[in-house]
Amino acid sequence: MVKVLIVEDDLTIAGVLQKELLKWNLEAAVVEDFNHVMEVFASEEPQLVLLDISLPAFNGYYWCQEIRKVSQVPIIFISSRSENMDIVMGIQMGADDFIPKPFDLTVAVAKIQALLRRTYDFNESDNYQNFNRTVLKPGESKLYYAEQEVDLTRTELKILEQLFMRKGEYVMREDLMVKLWEDESFIDDNTLAVNMARLRKKLFGVGLPDFILTKKGIGYALNKDSANG
Repeated sequence: MVKVLIVEDDLTIAGVLQKELLKWNLEAAVVEDFNHVMEVFASEEPQLVLLDISLPAFNGYYWCQEIRKVSQVPIIFISSRSENMDIVMGIQMGADDFIPKPFDLTVAVAKIQALLRRTYDFNESDNYQNFNRTVLKPGESKLYYAEQEVDLTRTELKILEQLFMRKGEYVMREDLMVKLWEDESFIDDNTLAVNMARLRKKLFGVGLPDFILTKKGIGYALNKDSANG
């Protein structure tokens, strides 16, 4: 699992970020001793760092420079100090992006995921995902069930990837649209509904009529009781 290091002295914000990242299959470690940021960085070996500017002892600019002495790991500043000069200074110090506070969690996660993809060129073809008796193979753009296969469009695949990742927990419609919007020019609520209806029709054709559940006002989830027989 990809690991993110959160260097944020507001433990409420850090905790919310940590919980949200886990929903998207991203592990997060939180720095608690701000005199030993580099020691935590070395021990956790994160693939990305979220770094506040205003910190106890030394500020985020200092820690960004210290990290850059030993690593090219992607760094995103998260700070209420979001004047143009703060953003420019952060980038000049070696950061890759800047998220101003207050921020929307779905937008923050989308930026993190996009930077991870650009940096590490993740190969999704090997990331087979299982749920009950179904197997999702992103590299083939196919879902397998009971010796049958479902050909998936790019959007249908992205929808199922997010649902498989959450293993039966509900994914909010807004979160799903943000994820789809990363890879398409524009996804609105109607576009999502059309793609979901088309996907359900394909699933029905292979004996999975209730594979995707809908909860009004919430979102979508895989049915834990489906594909078990």
